[in-house]
Amino acid sequence: MRAHEAGALHADIGHRGPGWLRAPRNVNDLVPQLWSSTAKKTAEGSLVVGGVDVRDLVAEHGSPSYVLDEDDFRARARAFKHAFKDFDVYYAGKAFLCTTVVRWVMEEGLNLDVCSGGELAVALRAGADPRRLGFHGNNKSESELARAIDAGVGRIIVDSEYEITRLIELAGERNTTAPVMIRVTAGVEAHTHEYIATAHEDQKFGFSITSGAAYEAVARVNEAPELELLGLHSHIGSQIFDSSGFEVAAKRVIALHARVSEELGVDMPELDLGGGFGIAYTTQDDPSDPAQLATEMGKIVEHECRAFQVDVPKVSIEPGRAIVGPAVCTVYTVGTVKEVELDAGASRTYISVDGGMSDNIRAALYDADYSCTLANRYSDAEPRLARVVGKHCEAGDIVVKDEFLPSDVRPGDLVAVPGTGAYCRSMASNYNHVPRPPVIAVKDGHTRIVVRRETEDDLLRLDMGDE
Repeated sequence: MRAHEAGALHADIGHRGPGWLRAPRNVNDLVPQLWSSTAKKTAEGSLVVGGVDVRDLVAEHGSPSYVLDEDDFRARARAFKHAFKDFDVYYAGKAFLCTTVVRWVMEEGLNLDVCSGGELAVALRAGADPRRLGFHGNNKSESELARAIDAGVGRIIVDSEYEITRLIELAGERNTTAPVMIRVTAGVEAHTHEYIATAHEDQKFGFSITSGAAYEAVARVNEAPELELLGLHSHIGSQIFDSSGFEVAAKRVIALHARVSEELGVDMPELDLGGGFGIAYTTQDDPSDPAQLATEMGKIVEHECRAFQVDVPKVSIEPGRAIVGPAVCTVYTVGTVKEVELDAGASRTYISVDGGMSDNIRAALYDADYSCTLANRYSDAEPRLARVVGKHCEAGDIVVKDEFLPSDVRPGDLVAVPGTGAYCRSMASNYNHVPRPPVIAVKDGHTRIVVRRETEDDLLRLDMGDE
């Protein structure tokens, strides 16, 4: 199929929807696995999350809005903590982070992974115990590393020889020891999108096990009195449903762990297998629950450690998307509805909403699929295949590529998209100078702004042209 200048989402002229998508029996119903646990429809057809009717939420806070279900977030965090009781669980802050979420994570007994100075600043402002923080990143600046050392961050995951040098110098200047894990590339191809697969050789993260760079990095860190060698860190990608990738990665990482023990006489106390556990964006996604993942990954580690005759280290994982992803939906207001004739007698309904790629770039960036529902009323109209698009001046500004919605959707209706907790607000932009939406936490019928809506004044405040 020919490429299209607007991206892959627009290369399907004459498209009638993916083969798996079927018209629902009742277009008003929610598909439970796509939504947070408290989401439901009223008899009137309005969406209620955390006991809050989204019609009331939009009337008070406007749209678009990210709606964060506190009970659902906490329940998912507890599920991982309980299932992985012998592991350390680090919430991956890159999925979504704010001071409120940091506090929830700490209160539920999880640790926190950050990967920039800004994320570290949020964690520290929220009062997180620095010893429960991990600091990722392939290009941490000297100032970021210095701040991490000064704060007493529990582990710094090093990603290059330059970073090891910087840490040695910074820790030496402070007469302290920096705790370090080595990010390794296991050479595993995760079954996910190229841009979020992170363990194959040809990418920016980590030290290659195959080339020997990982072993050399371990040896160098071990020899440096300014550094404390904690262990190896592996991450194979994101939105992963199959544990087979973890099995192959664990085998290679634990083989290196055993070699370090045998040749350097060092028993590294920790091992991190990363995260990337998938969630259900559509009915085609079938994620594993935390208990199943814990059982499978525990068996993998025990088997490989036994095979290499090494003690089982303290293992950690980093779920982010799997905790916050389903806990959030985004509510939009419909602005226009347009029927467009295509080739071969086909047509497509375009429903334009008041947000788009500035609040959810994933469809344009990853060709990500989403679902949606009419959120403000019940409809007796026949379902019609539609494409929900944004307001931005970009042909690839698509929110939901294909979904059945009532054929009477009209301007002023509300449309809600589930599964938007991970990476949507984190990757949000001000494209076309559109202010970013707020994050509204809901619980027991009450709303609370945890990240306020940006305003035009916020945008203009950065513009120094008149100074």
